[in-house]
Amino acid sequence: MTETLTIARVGGQGDGIADTPDGPVFAPLTLPGEVVRGEVRDGRLEAVEIVTASPDRIAPVSLHYGDCGGCSLQHWANGPYLDWKRDQVRLALAREGIETEIEAAVAVPSASRRRLALHARRGEDGRVALGFKARKSWRLVEVTACPVAHPRLVEALPALARIAEAFLEHPKSAPTLHVTLTLTGLDIDVTGVERRSGGLSGDAQMRAIRAAAGADVARLSLAGDTLMMERQPTIAFGTATVPLPPGGFLQAVPEAEAAMVQRAVEAVQGAKKIADLFCGAGAFTFPLAAVAPVLAADASAAGIAALKAGMGSARGLKPITAEARDLFRRPLAPYDLRGCDAVVMDPPRAGAVEQTRQLPGTKAAVVVGVSCNPVTFARDARILIEGGFRLERVTPVDQFLWSAHVELVGIFRR
Repeated sequence: MTETLTIARVGGQGDGIADTPDGPVFAPLTLPGEVVRGEVRDGRLEAVEIVTASPDRIAPVSLHYGDCGGCSLQHWANGPYLDWKRDQVRLALAREGIETEIEAAVAVPSASRRRLALHARRGEDGRVALGFKARKSWRLVEVTACPVAHPRLVEALPALARIAEAFLEHPKSAPTLHVTLTLTGLDIDVTGVERRSGGLSGDAQMRAIRAAAGADVARLSLAGDTLMMERQPTIAFGTATVPLPPGGFLQAVPEAEAAMVQRAVEAVQGAKKIADLFCGAGAFTFPLAAVAPVLAADASAAGIAALKAGMGSARGLKPITAEARDLFRRPLAPYDLRGCDAVVMDPPRAGAVEQTRQLPGTKAAVVVGVSCNPVTFARDARILIEGGFRLERVTPVDQFLWSAHVELVGIFRR
């Protein structure tokens, strides 16, 4: 049965929501105030037709809009779109009973993402297709252009498809190419290759290596194991040049990373010693070391090794001590953090309950929380607040343009 509904708001996953007597109905690619028509099935509106468009609706810029599962909010004008992201942070904090100043969301430019995860599949015609998953589906949408990706990544798509062909050797393989644009060229780590049958054959490995060499790829690896390396992929963190480990974590957009680092560095001015927890390869560590000595810790031994390797390239910094340590199972206790009067934390999406619980017992006067999940950030913030900290302000960062994803930086003080 066809129904006509009015969209009341956009939910946390980016879908429009219409309130009905039978409960909320989710309508993809719609905006607040729009009148829409379609078939309601299991609480979702399908085959959505826009009857009355919002004045905030703009023309999408992607050729794959509506089919590709990414960039699902590019039909929304920039002002209200960024206001919505800011509001997602407010709502997450409100659920924990937290009120604070929430700054305007930091925007990032299009064509700026330096990291992509590209799925590869072989079509019925035998041709290799490379792209992203469709909305609410495992179906692959072949991508020929991407408005959020750096132009060098877009230009490389045909060559990346040729590289992917070798990893489709086994019919059960569903390879994903994790492609990073580094200072020395493209770094590609491939996951999703069938291993139970013996893994990638030597012949397939050689085909992949030849294709990567022909595309002037800096490094090609399979689930973290290097297959070929023409040049060491490197990244600049502050004044340091750091060798990126295969498959290592890196913020997706340099402008977003810079905005978060700037706020962290400003917050810890005057500190005598800083702890950088969940430090990765040192995105925050090296800029923080311009302020004070840094104790850096992360579970990734490869990330810590990369950080240490980058120390030799940096000049004019305070001493850095780096340790590979699982901060979920072995959080740094107040004794381990003695002397640290500032702490910066950038945990994974799950947050950092165990480590956060240790901080009220330290001498830290300021804690900077960097998060890619406002919900777990708010949960951890409640722990700090109950331990004697005040959440001074939060800055949302729109690192993943036109998506429902929100990153943030929060500043806590005693």
